[in-house]
Amino acid sequence: MSVRATIQLCTYNRAHLLGRVLDACFEQTCAPADYEVVLVNDGSTDATAAVIEAARARATCAFTVIEQANAGLARGRNAGIARASGERIIFIDDDVLPTPPFVAEHLRSHAAHPQAIVRGAVINTESFERLPVPVWTPANYSGNFFWTSNVSVPLATLRAAGNFTESFREYGWEDIELGLRLRRAGVRGVFNRFAVAFHWKPRPRAADVPGMVRQARAQARTAVQLRALNPSWRVPLATGDDPLRRGFYRALRATGAERRIERRLQVRDGDRPLGRGELAAARTLARLAYYRELDAAHAAPAT
Repeated sequence: MSVRATIQLCTYNRAHLLGRVLDACFEQTCAPADYEVVLVNDGSTDATAAVIEAARARATCAFTVIEQANAGLARGRNAGIARASGERIIFIDDDVLPTPPFVAEHLRSHAAHPQAIVRGAVINTESFERLPVPVWTPANYSGNFFWTSNVSVPLATLRAAGNFTESFREYGWEDIELGLRLRRAGVRGVFNRFAVAFHWKPRPRAADVPGMVRQARAQARTAVQLRALNPSWRVPLATGDDPLRRGFYRALRATGAERRIERRLQVRDGDRPLGRGELAAARTLARLAYYRELDAAHAAPAT
């Protein structure tokens, strides 16, 4: 009997979340023989190995673990795809908690639309211990065509498209780039609001601000990669890489906004969650860093 679906996820230094995520993957309403879980450990240096070993004893379905040196999400996804045996592959992240009918709902949509991409519902939550009601509303809307927090596709379709582009080594856009190729190949997408997963999005702390800025800079560099690979109108719409928005943030930087925000966010208690105004300031600082990096990329000579 063939496996109907593969849940595929990659993890890097998320030991504090991974055990709960894997338990949710094992606690599905569909028959254990109908699906498998394929996990790629992308060179984690925390307690992830111990969490994985404990999860093996609790697994109720086939559970495959791939160990690799840290190589980034695109390479990790491809390693998982190579080991997948399900007719459909369902992607989640290591900070995403699927609800019990998650796999069954993806399979239900695929039964009605055998060749389609199925996008599930993602609901943000600050804690896995206090989950909101698992009901999708337009407040949780995402326009992403292929977002690997909760999406599935026929495995054969994915492999025919060439999988993920492994030149994406930093944070951002590798799933969007694959989605653009699938869209160009004529693959349609459908949405299932009952295939719900919770996305862990805690309120940032003061100590998280430098990481937000670093991530924004990395995302700008991968946005440039995305545009080089896909010169379509959808890319600047998604990435914000257009003259109007670059000009706005360039003008904002010229006012000294970055330094003023940095001074505002210099607090002693790094573990304190940011207040509403501080959070808005931190996000603005990250956007300024993003557009500074985009400007640098556009100013660099072509190679």
